[in-house]
Amino acid sequence: MNSVWNETVSRDKKPALCEDRTADVLVIGGGMCGILTAHFLKEAGARPIVVEGSRIGGGVTQNTTAKITAQHGLIYADLLARFGRERALQYYSSNTEAIAQYHALAEQLPCDFEYKTAHVYSTNRKDKLEREAEAYQKLNIPARLVESLDLPLQTVGAVTMEGQAQFHPLKLLYALSEGLEIYEDTFVQKLEGNTAHISRGKITAERIVLATHYPLVNILGLYFLKLYQHRSYVLALEGAPSVDGMFLDEQEAGLSFRTYEDLLLVGGGDHKTGKKDGGLSVLKRFVKGAYPEAQVKCHWATQDCMSLDKVPYIGRHSGGRSDLYVASGFNKWGMTGSMVAAQVLTDLIIQGHGEYEALYVPRRSILTKQLISNIGAAAGLLTPGAPRCTHMGCKLHENAAEQSWDCACHGSRFDLNGQVITGPAKKELK
Repeated sequence: MNSVWNETVSRDKKPALCEDRTADVLVIGGGMCGILTAHFLKEAGARPIVVEGSRIGGGVTQNTTAKITAQHGLIYADLLARFGRERALQYYSSNTEAIAQYHALAEQLPCDFEYKTAHVYSTNRKDKLEREAEAYQKLNIPARLVESLDLPLQTVGAVTMEGQAQFHPLKLLYALSEGLEIYEDTFVQKLEGNTAHISRGKITAERIVLATHYPLVNILGLYFLKLYQHRSYVLALEGAPSVDGMFLDEQEAGLSFRTYEDLLLVGGGDHKTGKKDGGLSVLKRFVKGAYPEAQVKCHWATQDCMSLDKVPYIGRHSGGRSDLYVASGFNKWGMTGSMVAAQVLTDLIIQGHGEYEALYVPRRSILTKQLISNIGAAAGLLTPGAPRCTHMGCKLHENAAEQSWDCACHGSRFDLNGQVITGPAKKELK
């Protein structure tokens, strides 16, 4: 599997770090979040170093659908009910500012950025769309309800948000990386205070940012309870009708649509990592029926960290570590969330505080319904059988379709030879 982003851009490999170094800020993780954070820190006068265990952009960034939007499903009615008007407005403002920041970067670093109208549609729940539209009105968010959509499925309408965007993520990430000190194939084996130990040396920094998708340090701060992971899939189709905008089903297991040049990108098949629901076969069946003349140019899968309350964890990692920062739980909106995180973390590191610090603070309440589900998943620690995940010992489940062993507790994945594909696991299977 290879994404359309990998198929349409290339770049030179970065060196590995083979000696001791010091930095103002060490950013661990070379995805969009880590690269943007290092970029803005450098602009603010800091001296960051980025280390990546494999290759930059080689995780979620290369496998995203690359939508940049403040419309994250039907979220605003829930935000109003859970956090109140001020926090809900902050969520909208921070994500809207992220779109503007991407546009500003794209003016200097071409990355196929284009504004689009975003739509969240429903196949059977018009009442949910109306509830979300009411939340938009309470927050003064420009929106409208539409009755019909030019999609190959029956809907009862959609709620729209104009002025959203899409882009080519690797074009931007590779361009930004040229101005940064980055080391690839540099895996952080452990952290001791302000020192990160790698295979051939160590890096000492005044501040450390964990931009590793799933936090490298996840016991401290209870991230193993606060996060779970979801997989989803994308087909890039040639010869399929185009769509005017970006489209997403309000149901978690629904479909998404966007275009890239002459390709139609159809996403879906979502399921919790380690579970057998959904999958690429679901998406292929839909495409075969809806676009019988289209050809699949490429297909790929991604994995997203999900938070307990639909809001990312961005800020100081935990109460005992004021010099350690984290960004995770982007809830399938990693490109927008990466920019939000880069702004929040830069403010915290440079100024000591930020406008959106309280909204995204990782140490907020974890008392949610999802917490019960996460605790239930941890029963995998007690389930007999082998093999077992090297993260915390949960039973692994065979994923025959993708030829891997997957953990339903925390989302680690291993190939058939036992090598780690996706963390939080760090050690291979024996």
